Amino acid sequence: MTRDYDPLTKLLHWLVFAAVAAQYAIGEFMPHIGRKSADEGLIAWHFIMGTVVLVAVVAALIWRVVHPVPQTSEIALWQKRLATLVHWLIYLLIFTMCILGWAATNYRGWEVKLFGIIPLPALAPKGTPWAHTAGDIHTLLVNVLLGLVGVHVLAALYHHFIAKDGVLRRML
Repeated sequence: MTRDYDPLTKLLHWLVFAAVAAQYAIGEFMPHIGRKSADEGLIAWHFIMGTVVLVAVVAALIWRVVHPVPQTSEIALWQKRLATLVHWLIYLLIFTMCILGWAATNYRGWEVKLFGIIPLPALAPKGTPWAHTAGDIHTLLVNVLLGLVGVHVLAALYHHFIAKDGVLRRML
């Protein structure tokens, strides 16, 4: 028997998607952050959206722990396990990228503000070498995230158009 996801799970799923998609677009169009870059324009918007993504993904993670995904009998056990693994990897990867981006922002001596308003504590002092490396890893993980999201989308399309088992409709 297939059960739909609860309304908050759906809302958080699509909120995380929209926030990450917006963040990706901003990241693609913002200038490269170099030694003389200023914390303004698209760079500032990238930091603001980073906090939006962080709050959304933490809320989704907490909700997912408290309200596990309703299981369906329509798909094979290995597909359920693989789907669970991919979902958790996506959530944890997004969370990790937010933390790494936060540290990289602090490396430059810039302050991270929740929604651009509330100052957050620095994760690293200005110039800390590991925080610079965190920025490099943050950038690299964008491609890993895109790959996992691609797998997630292809699986949803497979279930909708080929298996026709209602898996995608549960989240819509």
